[in-house]
Amino acid sequence: MSPRAGHAGHPAPTLAFVESPVQLLNVLEWAHRHGLRGDAGPDRPPLPGRTRQPSAGDPLPSTDRLPSGASAPSGEGLPSGVPVPSGEGLPSGAPVPSGVELTVVVLAPTDPMTRGQLRRMADLARDEGYRVRWEEARGGTTAPFHTIGGLAGVLRRADRIVMGDPFSRYVQLLLTITRARDLVVVDDGTATMEFVAQLARGERLVRWHRKGGRPGPRDLLFAPVSSSARRRLTPSAGRRVEVFSSMPVTETPEGVTVTANDFAWTRARFGPPRITKGADLVGTSLVETGVVDGDRYLQAVADLARTHGATRYFAHRREDTAKLHRLATGTGLEIVRPDLPLELIARRGPIGRTVLSFPSTVVHTLPLALAGTGVRVAVCDIDPAWLTENASPRAQGFLSGVTGTAKDVHRLTAVSPA
Repeated sequence: MSPRAGHAGHPAPTLAFVESPVQLLNVLEWAHRHGLRGDAGPDRPPLPGRTRQPSAGDPLPSTDRLPSGASAPSGEGLPSGVPVPSGEGLPSGAPVPSGVELTVVVLAPTDPMTRGQLRRMADLARDEGYRVRWEEARGGTTAPFHTIGGLAGVLRRADRIVMGDPFSRYVQLLLTITRARDLVVVDDGTATMEFVAQLARGERLVRWHRKGGRPGPRDLLFAPVSSSARRRLTPSAGRRVEVFSSMPVTETPEGVTVTANDFAWTRARFGPPRITKGADLVGTSLVETGVVDGDRYLQAVADLARTHGATRYFAHRREDTAKLHRLATGTGLEIVRPDLPLELIARRGPIGRTVLSFPSTVVHTLPLALAGTGVRVAVCDIDPAWLTENASPRAQGFLSGVTGTAKDVHRLTAVSPA
């Protein structure tokens, strides 16, 4: 989709809703692919000195690591309800400048690590010349009402809506307000694969690791909104839908345009990285989502690190601090809590010559971000014995599909010497 003319010859406004750093990264990739203008056009270089330096209250940046046996400090990130400092966002109700084709709305989560990465990604979006509007969408009981009320006007004026998580109840609710004729879904990791498949089959939108469970009272209460969102995300004569993804899309819904994300913006802005001789290991939040048993996971990480000589463990932003403490003390791995999505961290470097991962989004994205660098990405399958009794019946098949459809990766069917 190319930008269309709006009122008085100005570009039609595009509004993007993000709730995670990876979503915002992929909005920037989408905007780069489609040539959306910032303050000074698509070729505007990053502004020097615009990236905010870490402050004492922020999560540990990528250069700060948890030593063996240490745990992360408490109170990381901004507490819920604290607004972004003046000048770091577009104030609620402010008009979008006519020359800027994209405004990013951050529906801020409460998780400190996610907030820290989002703030840094927001800096990068501003450096590209786009407008960023930070909403404390979860800052208290009345926050959702203030957020939705404050966004209603810009939602109705927007000609294009970009979203990173179509499963989000927040996003689904906002979709009931917009009149936009163009809807775009950018990658939110492996969930994108499930979203496209569910849309193609006309199923209700349910995250893969929850599928198979009985709907709870909140699910039933929200069901009409979710159904409305699914209908709006279905192409029609007056509405176009695009999926921008680096993930394999095997079931394409009729009328949906699928655009490949090759991480061109990431490769243009970062690197090439310095490559070390050793191996790095990428963490996952499968324990936190209740899919994989914690003890089994820790043992698998220890075996992988010992077998392949890994020395660093890049933690997922949602990994529990206590779990990381156990990993550090039990394996001797250097725990790194990145300040940006791993695709940018790896591209910025240094990065190991081999990157080890369990089934996750990075087995699809890292080979694209690191194309031409010679870095080897290897993925270790999830043993069915590692799954918890509460894991979705579809978990094993879905995780195997994530691994099996990945390109340019080495598949490790067992934790054994390389």
